[in-house]
Amino acid sequence: MINGGVSFWWQQIGRPEPREALDGDLECDVCIVGGGLSGLWTAYTLAGLDPTLDIVVLEAEFVGYGASGRNGGWLSAELSGSKERYAATHGREGVTALVTAMEHAVDDVVEVCRVEEIDADVVKNGVLYVARSPAQLVRMREGLADDLAWGIGAGHQTELTSDQVGERLRVEGALGGVLSPHCARVQPAKLVTGVAEAAERRGVRILERTRVTGIDPGVVTTERGRVRAPRVLRCLEGYTASLPGQRRSWLPMNSAMVVTEPLPDAVWDDIGWAGAELLGDNANAYCYAQRTADGRIALGGRGIPYRFGSRTDVDGATDDWTVSSLTGILHDMFPATRAASIEHAWCGVLGVPRDWCASVGFDASTGLGWAGGYVGSGLTTTHLAGRTLADLALGRDTGLTHLPWVDRPVRRWEPEPLRWLGVRAMYGLYREADRREDRGLARPSRLARLGDRLTGR
Repeated sequence: MINGGVSFWWQQIGRPEPREALDGDLECDVCIVGGGLSGLWTAYTLAGLDPTLDIVVLEAEFVGYGASGRNGGWLSAELSGSKERYAATHGREGVTALVTAMEHAVDDVVEVCRVEEIDADVVKNGVLYVARSPAQLVRMREGLADDLAWGIGAGHQTELTSDQVGERLRVEGALGGVLSPHCARVQPAKLVTGVAEAAERRGVRILERTRVTGIDPGVVTTERGRVRAPRVLRCLEGYTASLPGQRRSWLPMNSAMVVTEPLPDAVWDDIGWAGAELLGDNANAYCYAQRTADGRIALGGRGIPYRFGSRTDVDGATDDWTVSSLTGILHDMFPATRAASIEHAWCGVLGVPRDWCASVGFDASTGLGWAGGYVGSGLTTTHLAGRTLADLALGRDTGLTHLPWVDRPVRRWEPEPLRWLGVRAMYGLYREADRREDRGLARPSRLARLGDRLTGR
């Protein structure tokens, strides 16, 4: 088994040949810090809106090295954060506008892949969330009722019986499920590679192997020189904490994945997963999975959720406990996979704001902008955020610039060891809640709600 190597997705297609690095000082119109999908979608959109702009993207490793090339491949409309918190500033209309924009963004990314001829194994078959215990079933139905109360219902998701779930795929112990059509499967490394190349075709310059050490109005400092630009956009997501003064802005949360060897037809016949639906559960420490284009199951979830001092992994290497935990979840959901080998395991970081809500902003007085804090729902959100950030940076007044995540003020995380203790306690409570629910608790465990209150989730 390979552990690390950035991700299976990159191992599958091969690491890209390194692009040119910054060589001394330069000037441009827009400097984007971060070569993940947030930065690339922003660059791609800006270049389309104003082809005269000189746009430079700076990346410490290679495009898609971070979460953009390590995620579960869910191009979903899942909202990052709390509807109540967005509504506190923009009302119910703002929430429904953001949900609608997210749903449209799924189709927008699919369309860009078609137009730009990006072969990213894209199939839009929706996402299925299963409930595997009575408590999960209650939580699932509470979520459906809450969405209906917000006016998010028809066409957004449908409740399925246990038998209806089994008609799509057979998950051990599934009592019911919810199906949303607003999700597509993708191969993340192929997607980020294609978006980067599409941006370059529009004239964007991407400089790799260029680590940024400081961001100030009008200037970005790197280990290889300075880039001066009237507009500087920070798109670092989980790596934001690596910058001076940003350690407590967004917490780098860890998520990990395992992937099986290609499964034989007999196993697929047992599982019945003939389509490309994405799969999740309703546990507190939830998991997420996809059937890959080459016939594997890739499954992810939280391992060690946070490293003390906002540290991040080394090339995606994860710990043995996480690999064992995720493998156990896979075997529990699909007993027919027990004989299959795990070929690859890896992890990555995602950005978590203190209020667990994503934000996009631009300060015209300083020329500084940012996007991120997707809390694990970033594959589609990066596209919508990138388009929004591009409009803000150009001073455009559009529907996107009035969405409730624009210019959200978010307080900073607590200093260490408080944030480490808080996050560790939260996931400890989630896991204990899941254990109690799996043992037959008829309602959602109150321990999970305690975990939410502890960290403000």
